[in-house]
Order: sequence, then C-alpha cells, then structure tokens
Amino acid sequence: MLAHFSVLLNLVTGFLGVVVPLVIYLIYKDRSRYLAYQSLQAFVFQLGTWVGGGALVGLAWAVTGILSTVLVGLLCIPFACVLSFLPLAALVYGVIGGLRCAEGQDFQYWLVGDWLRGVLTA
Repeated sequence: MLAHFSVLLNLVTGFLGVVVPLVIYLIYKDRSRYLAYQSLQAFVFQLGTWVGGGALVGLAWAVTGILSTVLVGLLCIPFACVLSFLPLAALVYGVIGGLRCAEGQDFQYWLVGDWLRGVLTA
C-alpha cells in the first residue's frame, strides 16, 4: 500500500516517490513475493509515468513552443494540454492501487503488472 501511495510524494518533492517503492522492494524481496511484486510494480509504473511522461510532456511543449512561430504550433497546443494531465492521471492510478492493496486485493497496473509478474516468476 505504501509503495503505491508513494506517488503522492511526487507532488511535494517531484521525484522521491520513485525511491520509496524501490526501497520497499529491496528490503522485502526475499520475505514476501506479494510485497516484492506490488512494490516493484509501483516503482516501474512511477518511473515510466513520472520520468517518461514528464519527458513526453516537456517535449510536447518544446515542439509546440518552437512551432508556435508558425500556425502549425498553434494546432499543437491542445495536444500538449492533454498530455499535461498525464502525471495527474498517474497520481490517481497510484492512489487507486494503494487503496486496493489496503483492502487486501491484488492490484496490477495496466501493461506493467503482467510484464513484471513474468519477470519475477522467471
């Protein structure tokens, strides 16, 4: 649960939310497969959405800014605005994961969960 809720740290620090699930994974990887799976899943999800999503949003705004000198750039602004909500969606998804784990349910992030389950069982 704490690994999933650590996404809230990104609101305050901007990047430390990724560290918490990694530390939880390293501490509990040999003690509990469930904790190892949930924490590693939260780590990969946050790494992908906050780092990858942040880079994508930054790139979208950079391209929009550069192309704004031409009419094409003005057409890119709505796409850049929509992409700007990606970190907020990741935040909500992480909180949902934390709540599901708090209820004792197994939670899988879309795309990340199945891939990591295969990596951890191999």
